[in-house]
Amino acid sequence: MSTRRTVLSALSAGVLAAGGLAVATQAPVWAAESSPVGFASMNGGTSGGSSSTVVTVTTASALKSALSSSTSQTVRVSGLISISGMYSVASNKTVIGVGSGSGITGGGLNLSGVRNVIIRNMVFRNASDDSINVQSSTTNVWIDHNDLASGYDGLIDIKRGSDFITVSWNRLHNHDKSMLLGHSDDNASEDTGHLRVTYVHNWFEGTGQRHPRVRFANPVHVLNNYYSNIGSYGVASTENAGVYVERNYFENVATPTVTQTGDSDSGNLKVLNNYKVNSGTEQVRNGASVAAIPYSYTPEANSSVKATVTAGAGTGKI
Repeated sequence: MSTRRTVLSALSAGVLAAGGLAVATQAPVWAAESSPVGFASMNGGTSGGSSSTVVTVTTASALKSALSSSTSQTVRVSGLISISGMYSVASNKTVIGVGSGSGITGGGLNLSGVRNVIIRNMVFRNASDDSINVQSSTTNVWIDHNDLASGYDGLIDIKRGSDFITVSWNRLHNHDKSMLLGHSDDNASEDTGHLRVTYVHNWFEGTGQRHPRVRFANPVHVLNNYYSNIGSYGVASTENAGVYVERNYFENVATPTVTQTGDSDSGNLKVLNNYKVNSGTEQVRNGASVAAIPYSYTPEANSSVKATVTAGAGTGKI
């Protein structure tokens, strides 16, 4: 995974080679990538909608029309717009909030069977279902620098064969079930070989569980996230998934990782160099069934993740 500007300040200060990877030796200043890192950079990349076709919306009706349009375009959301239900997002869209307080309340965004979508700098509040739902073989999605809280179900749920997705620099708070990856135990035929997601530089602040909760996907990369005051557990791997939990910062997290939850069968989970403050020991199930990460990347040093993420995650930072 190319870290682009995320670690430029650290790289200029020098890096330390460890385990064949270059690891930043001091905390970088937060920065916003101009394009996604991780899985969303694969499979042809994720560029979103046209930057030369831009529409700014301030009402629910205008937002719904712009999101569902077949035109490749950038949709600028100005103000906190109250909507009802789930609004469908078509392929080749960039949805971006204006300033730090723009977004939607009362509903959520549904990406179903589409490709090449970017959602950035958006506030999501009080969704009646999911805040962001990615499903039905949707591919190449970048969910970046959003602020999500107080929804009914999941804040960012990804399921039903969707693939090549990066979830980065988001702040999640005031919520229980944060991020589901793979919706049910009986969906192996659709999900196996898909659901490849990178979770990087997200801030899970006082949330309950599912950071993420994974079924079938292999590999899933959980890298350089900050977990603070988590209620139930951090990361869960189930249904033979393969999850790599690397160089995250866990603070006041009694159970950073689990390899079984609910009625699901166990999954595979390996950890590397997570930083823990007043936190428990990770549950692991290492093995060849946790696939190698297929892209190159430069991880941040675990001890600097808290400072980097709290400075850079959420809206108003891009």
